[in-house]
Amino acid sequence: MKYIAIIPARYASTRFPGKPLAILGGKPVIQRVYEQVSSVIQDVYVATDDQRIYDAVEAFGGKVIMTSPNHKSGTDRIEEAYNKIQGEWDVIINVQGDEPFIQPSQIASLCHCFDSPETQIATLGKPFENMEAVENPNSPKIVTDNNGFALYFSRSVIPYVRGKESSEWLQHFPYLKHLGLYAYRTEVLHEVTQLPQSSLEIAESLEQLRWLQNGYRIRVGQTDVETVGIDTPEDLERAESFLKKK
Repeated sequence: MKYIAIIPARYASTRFPGKPLAILGGKPVIQRVYEQVSSVIQDVYVATDDQRIYDAVEAFGGKVIMTSPNHKSGTDRIEEAYNKIQGEWDVIINVQGDEPFIQPSQIASLCHCFDSPETQIATLGKPFENMEAVENPNSPKIVTDNNGFALYFSRSVIPYVRGKESSEWLQHFPYLKHLGLYAYRTEVLHEVTQLPQSSLEIAESLEQLRWLQNGYRIRVGQTDVETVGIDTPEDLERAESFLKKK
């Protein structure tokens, strides 16, 4: 199997404009993501719509592709970038540009999902540690079948544990947090980017529901590794503290 990783990175962000270029431990966030992924995957590219990010990636010696500013999702940006890169790969890995602490073990777990020919798309889940986190709508939950394929993703707390106080639910069901890391077989990426938005996707604002609703199978690998994603300037401060502890 040949794997390629593409990191979508936009400059515009409502909560944190320019976050790929924010400095974390003396390096731009996008460089830290790139270096983490490159430790596992040989072919790594950044896909961006901004010249400043393009120049920054070239400056640290990374590979980068300029893409349209009109994409509505990182998946669409990755599709355009892949079509511009010369070569053929079996699986395309989508790594968020705001995950500077993504671990080699997590990427390896994602790749291992494709050991099964049934896997069309793969993603990762991590067990929740407390009910406060489970109840956070910004942390989507995954419910899987007995074979490790996703049944549903939701911002709501699913499933409902009947007959127990909500504070006790985590003691009775292993709630799984969705981590925004994806991989697709090449032909599947081409197909899903042609799909219109689905009713479930619009309702929950979760792109992966479009794929499920259209019958695609998403295998869920599991990890116990905690990372610190960066969505806000406050997250960058937390990331600095996390880096110092490491």
